Order: sequence, then C-alpha cells, then structure tokens
Amino acid sequence: MSISMSSASLPVLQTMLSNLNHLLGKAQAHAEVKKFDPIVLTQYRLAPDMLPFSRQVLIACDAAKLCVSRLSGLEAPKFDDTETNLNDLMVRIQKTLEWIGSVPSSDLDGSELKSITFPVGKDKTRTMTGENYLKHWALPNVFFHVTTAYAILRHNGVEVGKADYLLGADA
Repeated sequence: MSISMSSASLPVLQTMLSNLNHLLGKAQAHAEVKKFDPIVLTQYRLAPDMLPFSRQVLIACDAAKLCVSRLSGLEAPKFDDTETNLNDLMVRIQKTLEWIGSVPSSDLDGSELKSITFPVGKDKTRTMTGENYLKHWALPNVFFHVTTAYAILRHNGVEVGKADYLLGADA
C-alpha cells in the first residue's frame, strides 16, 4: 500500500512547525534566564549573506502553507511579515498550524501528478509534479529553514538538541 499525499505532508509539516515553536519557547526562556533582550536572537544570522533568524521562521511557515496550498488548490492565508519578536513569531507559527490543520486530507490526496508551478528566485519559475514538488522541494525547504533557525539558536547558547528538533515538546 502506498502512502497518501496528505499523510506524507500534513503531519510532517505540523510536526516541524510545532517543534520550531518549541525551539522558540526555549529561546525565550534562555533569554529570560540570561537576562538579555531576545530581539538579539531574532536579528541574528549565521553569515552576513544569510537571512536572520526571524526570516528563517517566516519562510518555514510560508513554505509549509504554500506547500499545502499548491497541492490542495486552496488559497493560503496571507500574512504581513511584520513579526519582530519571539512572541510574534510563535503566533505566526500557530496561525500557520491552524490553517494547515483546517485543510481536509482529501484536498491533497490524488495530487501526485498535479502540475505545480512555483517561483524560484525573483524572475524564474519551476514546474514539477505534486509528488516531486513535495519530496524534492517543499519538505526540504521547510527542513532547511527550521534547521537554520535551530542552528542560530544553538550557536547563541540556547540549550537545544536533536531531541528538541525531532520531538519538540515531547523531548
């Protein structure tokens, strides 16, 4: 028996965003214990040409909701990208999780061969089948940005580990 597009996407995206939310909670607690303004974390980047932590979180959320939108054919909610602190970012993750959770599995199932065209950079697009888009673009994109957010927190002394990344609050 093969797995469905909904089972290969929805729970994976929900887990990764929930675990990202957990990481932000640990970052907030770390800033309180160490008595520094957590805005420092939201603006931190690993390299000068990389996006800061806050953008990593926003892109992870956007990549997840756009994946579900493109596969299901439903319009994803638009967010203003005005989040600047950890609390705002956690609200953004929650709003994304709520929308993803509202999408019926049946709207994604059967989208394996659906033609998905999406922007790549500022002036190019790419077209893939739904299955290839999910496996080779959307999920890796979410993983990349969640991993980068994790690495920024870890680099800045937030006590997070592999269990926090994989299990979140269940760690």
